[in-house]
Amino acid sequence: MPEKRVTAKQRTKIAERAHGCCEYCRSQTDFATQSFSVEHIIPRSQGGKTELDNLAFACQGCNGHKYTKTEGYDLVSGKISSLYHPRHQKWCDHFCWNDDYTLILGITPTGRATIETLHLNREGVQNLRRILCEMSKHPPIERGTIKDTPDEPRAELTKKGIRLSLIENKALSQA
Repeated sequence: MPEKRVTAKQRTKIAERAHGCCEYCRSQTDFATQSFSVEHIIPRSQGGKTELDNLAFACQGCNGHKYTKTEGYDLVSGKISSLYHPRHQKWCDHFCWNDDYTLILGITPTGRATIETLHLNREGVQNLRRILCEMSKHPPIERGTIKDTPDEPRAELTKKGIRLSLIENKALSQA
């Protein structure tokens, strides 16, 4: 029996659901040099289905680094952790931005393992984030959470690890 492929209709729905952003590193299609992929969160090789609940919108960098992985190494705990699952988990529960919005910081073992495994802070992506920030085009608004949560978790790196704080979300005034 042939493998079920992602249909054009599914691809459109997935891209719309992701608001044109990679569901992992939050890169935006409007500023990408390569087209984005629809990837299987649980790979087909591990029994994952080609169904909306198992498909995510991913930039080529994240898709290539993830490949068939579902787990990664958390440098803080020293343990293997499951990778972020965009259909079952909220991005803001596992990740936050540093003060200048160029780095994604992991606030859970899942977040840290995903950052490490998918290389969410690749140098080119950091540079693009910096430029887009200067143009007020980054970070993308976290749809579905911004209006529900007026404050956005933010973090800063310290010598002892990551310090979380809540600061007023500038995106609210732009929404």
